[in-house]
Amino acid sequence: MNGYSESRIPLLRSLASTYTSSPLVSSVLVLWGNPSTSAQTLAHLAHNLSLSSFGPAPISLVRQRSNSLNDRFLPRFSIGTHAVLICDDDVEVDARSFEFAFKVWRLNPDRLIGLFVRSHDMDLGAKQWIYTVHGDKCSIVLTKFMMLKSEYLWRYSCGGGAQMSEVRRTVDKMKNCEDILMNFVVADEVKAGPILVGAERVRDWGDARNDGDGGRGLKDGEGRRVREVGLSSRRREHRKRRGDCLREFHKVLGRMPLRYSYGKVVNSVGEQGLCLKGGKLVFCDQYR
Repeated sequence: MNGYSESRIPLLRSLASTYTSSPLVSSVLVLWGNPSTSAQTLAHLAHNLSLSSFGPAPISLVRQRSNSLNDRFLPRFSIGTHAVLICDDDVEVDARSFEFAFKVWRLNPDRLIGLFVRSHDMDLGAKQWIYTVHGDKCSIVLTKFMMLKSEYLWRYSCGGGAQMSEVRRTVDKMKNCEDILMNFVVADEVKAGPILVGAERVRDWGDARNDGDGGRGLKDGEGRRVREVGLSSRRREHRKRRGDCLREFHKVLGRMPLRYSYGKVVNSVGEQGLCLKGGKLVFCDQYR
């Protein structure tokens, strides 16, 4: 779980403790990437995180060596599982959806699995790659919630030679796009797009459409501050910069490995037929 803003610490603690209650979780690593945070604040956070674990999975606070977004994908000796979940500190996923995403990953261990997706596309007029959203297909899983094979951490951080080193420097320069680059790495390996998983209940606290504290007990104004620290709150500039990343990655690597996936994997499908009940048309599986 990535952490950077001190205003998000209460939410981060709550979400980290929720993950520890899942029997699927071996451990939770909170990767703190803000070098300006005081040692006292981090010591207090580490202590509180150790008290927040509701299950056998420990929570560890890791102060990153820099504020590089590439550090989110560093392979770590403490990771002993085949699967890794990369997630943000402002996304709340219900337990059933988390478990279902893991089931989908176990059936597709070479693919990226996620709940939030975007797409690349070609602007034919400008003759350049752009970053966008398609309603019927996707090619990029976001690190808001990204499940992947732990081996890909090494491929991202240590593989690829001079070309990968250069595009990782682009991530540092742009302070963005580490998720896009991971999608490049995986798509280049498996020649397939990511898998979008349907969730029952997901709260993205960084989404500008949020209103109120949603029952998390945030004080007045705290919900707004949680939203404003996110990169995506600066939408127009954010999308432009990510398009710049696509074009630079393509230029350096000499290829566009991203592949589209279509549809969404869901946990269950209800009855699609309509039946008349009490003078109203309802789905037939609601008919008793």
